[in-house]
Order: sequence, then C-alpha cells, then structure tokens
Amino acid sequence: MKGFFLNASGNIITWIVVFFLIRLVGITNPPLETIDNWQQVISCSIARNFLESDPNILYPQVDTSGNLPGYVASEFPLFSYLIFIISLIFGYQHWYGRLINLIISSIGVYFFSWLTEKITDRKTALVSGIILLSSIWFSFSRKIIPDTFSISLMFIGLYFCHLFITRGLQWHLWLFVIFALLGILTRIPSISYLCILIIPLANKNQTTYVKEGLLVGVFVIIIVTMAWYFYWMPRLLGTYHNQLLFPRSISAGFIELLRNWQGTLEKFYFRSFHSYLAFACFLAGLVLIIKDKKKYLIYGFLLFFMAFGVFMIKSGSVFSTRGYYIIPFTPVMAIISGYAVSRIPSRYYYIVLIAISLEGILNQQQDFFIRKSQSYKLDLEQIADSFSTRKDLFIVNDNGSPQMLYFAHRKGWTVNNKIITDESSINALIEKGADYLLIDKKSLENKWLKYPVAFQNNNITIYKLTDQT
Repeated sequence: MKGFFLNASGNIITWIVVFFLIRLVGITNPPLETIDNWQQVISCSIARNFLESDPNILYPQVDTSGNLPGYVASEFPLFSYLIFIISLIFGYQHWYGRLINLIISSIGVYFFSWLTEKITDRKTALVSGIILLSSIWFSFSRKIIPDTFSISLMFIGLYFCHLFITRGLQWHLWLFVIFALLGILTRIPSISYLCILIIPLANKNQTTYVKEGLLVGVFVIIIVTMAWYFYWMPRLLGTYHNQLLFPRSISAGFIELLRNWQGTLEKFYFRSFHSYLAFACFLAGLVLIIKDKKKYLIYGFLLFFMAFGVFMIKSGSVFSTRGYYIIPFTPVMAIISGYAVSRIPSRYYYIVLIAISLEGILNQQQDFFIRKSQSYKLDLEQIADSFSTRKDLFIVNDNGSPQMLYFAHRKGWTVNNKIITDESSINALIEKGADYLLIDKKSLENKWLKYPVAFQNNNITIYKLTDQT
C-alpha cells in the first residue's frame, strides 16, 4: 500500500484532479449555504449588473443602494467580470462563479506546490499541497467569493517571479507583475506575499540585474494598487456614497482583535485547516524548522506573519468573525505543517496525511448542501415578476444582507425588523421611491401591516406601498 501511495499518487496533479472532481458535487447550487451566502451574492449581483446595466469594469454595482445608483467602492471586480464575460456567451447563471473559482484555485494549488518544492523538497511540496487542498481551501475554492482565486493568481505570479530570478528573462518579470497585480487588486491581502521578495533582494549573491528588475516590478504593482485603492475607490465612494470595505485604524483594529481574541485565535487553530491534527502538525513544524535551521522557511514565515498582521489589524473585528479572512495565511501554515508531516517515518506519514484530509473534508461537508428551508428564495424572482417590473424598488427585511433582493432580481433597500415596524421609516423610504415591501416571515412572523397585500404565501408577504390606504 505504501508503494502504491508513493508512486501512483506521488504527483500533486493527481490530487488536484481528485479534489476537483469531489468539489464538482453541487457546483450548480445557488448561493444559499448556511454561511458566507452574503458575500457570494455580492459577487453575483455585481456580475449581473455588468450584464444588465453597465459593463464598465471600473464601475461595479450592487442592488442595495435604494433609489441611488448602485456604484460601489470595492476591490477590483475581476472575479465578477469573468462571470459577466461567460454570461455574455451562455446567459447569466449564478453558479458560473463557483466553476471559475474552482478551476483557477485548482491551478493555484499546482503552482503553490511547485513553489514549495523549490524552497523545501518534493515530498514536503506534495504533502503541503494535499493539506492545502483539504483546508479551508476545500470549501472556499468552490464558493462565489474570490479569496482563493486571488491567492492563486499570486502563486502564478510568484512562479514567474522565480523564473525571472533564476533565468533573468524580462517576459517572466512582466508576467509576474500582471498576475501578482491582478491577485492584489482582486483581494488586497494578497499583497502580503510580496514581502518574501525581501529574501532575494537581500541576497548578496543575487545579481544587480535581477534585484533591479524585482524592484521595478514591485514598484509598478504598488503604483497601480495605490491608484485603485487610494484614488479610484475614494472617488467612487465620494460620488456614490457606497462601499464594501471598511478598514480600521491601527489602534482601533488592534483593540477589536483583542476584544474578540477567541474568534481571532479560532481562525488559526481551526478555521484555517478545519483540522486540529493539521494545526498540531503546524505547531510541530514551527519547532522543526527552527531546530533544523531552515532559514528560508523561518525568514519567509516571519516576514509573511508580520505583513499579514497588518492586514489583520486593519480588518479588526471583521477578521475575528469572518472565517475566510484567514485564507491568505493558510498556504503558509500548510507549508509548515507539511514540513512536519513529511518528517514522519514513511510507514506512518501517509496515515497522518489521510487523517488530516478526512478531518478537514468532513468538517466542511455541509458546503455541498443547500438548506431546504431556504429554497423558497429561489421563487422570489418569478413571484415578483408576476405583479411588478424590474424597475420597481423593494424594501426587504433582510438585515443588511443583499440575498433577498438578489433572488427577487430587484433593487432597493435591505433593512432590519425595527425599520419595518416603524411607520415613519417606511414612509421615508416611500418618499424615496419604494414601491413594494417584502417581508420574510422566517424573520418577522405574523406582522400585519396596513398596506395592500400584493402577494402572500407561507414564507413571504409582499405589500404594495404606493396604494396604501
């Protein structure tokens, strides 16, 4: 059995394909998972608005701006734009984002393993790749959220960066710049990976040509990144007063992390791998790389941890409460964990690896299923179309989530139940152009309002606001 495992499955491509096929189960599911549906709906709504409203990639739009233009200050919407491009060819379907993410994130694992082999060895690279595949990467690489997508673009960029360092060809340098830049623009935490370039830049044996090339490449990346995040996003925010990013100050973010210390730690010891065994191997790996004096691993880990720490602080309590914020750090943890597992005697290490994989997968198996209790939301568009037009504005008691508006294929306001039961607040929204009020009964049961009922069933009630009595 050991020989079969080492020979027949000793190639990371085999495991990438296996995990890819597993994650095709439920790939066409709508974004109705128990958690993280909010973020997926945002990606979908931006893509659909590119298709139906304005295809300009510089002007992403959401559905929750009421009577105002839905343009929003956000990270560069490359992921949503790819969904839009495919929709131009095949017609819009929300699950395109799942498949795009799965394909790019699977490719990303290959380049991750390739890079890991260059700084460690083939065995560690294989083990680290499998650990990454069964980590939080397992579920989020099939969600309509671009975090693993972004990191994968960065891995591809770092692959070309390594080729430039070893071969000195300029086209490798510019491919590094392109892929790394797209990764960073898609999700800003990806920029943390640039810190590891300090190692070749500080290497006395490295040629001046390579060092100058890297500095020019990083300069271009930083300039374009700053142009988007510090010029264009503020311009969108100032013009349309709508944003998706809410960075904290250093002091405020640090205090929030401390106040939510349990949630902060949980992202490392469980959310990253979804495996306590993998985290134990990560701790063992930290000890081993110090004991074995693996300088590149030690320096790389410390540099990345410091860079990622800045992102954590700027995120504040959001990092503590949203599981996917640990994704950029997980590949680094997978390398350290993989180093420890690969040092276990051959007769045992594959048993530990299988145990890690099974624990990670089983702890994320719910990602393949959609709750039947939420399936009624899939009928919202058909229901709304039966008595209203796409131009009608809706109020929904979805507590800030864009999900109900997205499935209704409408624009408007998403508010909490306190607003719904406050007549003056509803009247203020009517004055702004609200046409209908959609009540999700699972959130607010048996509340009868004075407005005429346009539709009602066991799950929702829709009132027509413009015909109030």
